[in-house]
Amino acid sequence: MVKSRRSLLLPQRCVEVLRALKAERDRAREAAGTAWHGSDLVFCTKNGTALSAENVRRDLRKVLDRAGLVATDWTPRVLRHSFVSLLSAHDVPLENISRLVGHTNTIVAETVYRKQIHPVMQEGARAMDAIFPTEPEG
Repeated sequence: MVKSRRSLLLPQRCVEVLRALKAERDRAREAAGTAWHGSDLVFCTKNGTALSAENVRRDLRKVLDRAGLVATDWTPRVLRHSFVSLLSAHDVPLENISRLVGHTNTIVAETVYRKQIHPVMQEGARAMDAIFPTEPEG
């Protein structure tokens, strides 16, 4: 298995969902027995193999349809731009945004995401926790 060269703190909401998904995948792997062809991937096909780009797009469309959104309006690329926009709007520094999306410097982020970026000041995971709290405020 290839491991990322980067690591990052995930918002608590994501940690909880990923733990649940990992437990679901562990049960699926056990139930599949010898039909399981993958390793220990959390995001995988029903047989445990790595997802292709088309798998990701198809599954994203299903989620969007169930959420009542127009699936053709959303792509992984649009979600990535939305991620950058949310972080930028919540004062995350451009250098941090660049690292979070896998860029080695800010030049690509400044070029590709120029419409989404404005001056920012907080950390990514903390901003996402504030944007999408796990507990209702009040």
